[in-house]
Amino acid sequence: MQFLINAYDGENMLEKRMEVRPRHLENIGRLGKHVVFAGGRLNDDGKPVGSVMIMEFDSRAELDEYLKAEPYIVEKVWGRVDVEAFNAVVL
Repeated sequence: MQFLINAYDGENMLEKRMEVRPRHLENIGRLGKHVVFAGGRLNDDGKPVGSVMIMEFDSRAELDEYLKAEPYIVEKVWGRVDVEAFNAVVL
């Protein structure tokens, strides 16, 4: 199953995001085949304000396990995370 994750940083989180980013990237790197696509959401000034990811897991429960350990969630960088079932057609 594929999932679209739209994550929105909390208010004034740029400095915290940059501090946590190496742990986030290390964590994403360990996920290997589970990552279909991942990238940062940018504001009009080109500064990161969130993330968009397409992830593939056998179930929503497996995705939720990943999210419990996601550094941007653990460190409270993301203020809101929306998850939807997704079907990537063109890779």
